[in-house]
Amino acid sequence: MLKLKVLGRILDSGLVAVVRAGKSDEALRIAEACADGGAAAVEITFTVPGAAGTIEDISRRNFGSGLLIGAGTVLDPETARIAILSGAQFVVSPALNPETARLCNRYQVPYMPGAATVREIIEALECGADIVKLFPGESLNPAFVKAVKAAIPNASLMPTGGVSLENVAVWIRAGSVAVGVGSGLTRSAAAGDFRSITELTKRFIEEIRQARI
Repeated sequence: MLKLKVLGRILDSGLVAVVRAGKSDEALRIAEACADGGAAAVEITFTVPGAAGTIEDISRRNFGSGLLIGAGTVLDPETARIAILSGAQFVVSPALNPETARLCNRYQVPYMPGAATVREIIEALECGADIVKLFPGESLNPAFVKAVKAAIPNASLMPTGGVSLENVAVWIRAGSVAVGVGSGLTRSAAAGDFRSITELTKRFIEEIRQARI
């Protein structure tokens, strides 16, 4: 899929489901549950055992009428290339790695590096980041997004970490183009409850939609 279309779908949805799991099959079931709830994009982190194989498996299954599959916790260009060859349609990192940015730009794959300061956000933009992941979100707050957007209105920001149903609307109204949600969405998987993930996905999407009105 073209880079612009991938970014467009993420921006339209506003939700990236971050999947961390102890087993590949659990990650697969989480992704399916998110897709059933209407998620447009899931991020399979490279902390998941056999992450590349999981990304490839989800890509083949084509959950949710074309669910976007991304790779997360990508620390270097070698991992990014493996992820892309496995079917990843976007790449997310906890911090900026210029070589990873260069590789993703070369293959026209959206790159979303983490940043926690204004300097880091600017450096990410200078390296061609399409969306800057504010990480860890727990250490920041929506007021930070509002302040950054006032000074750098062209920055597309996506807080990840600490985003919940209770505060997602505040993050969006502050100027976030999307949010990354991990344990706040997927924690029930540990108990084998995937139906709750589907329902929570629906609620997150609705909260985001309402916040944008």
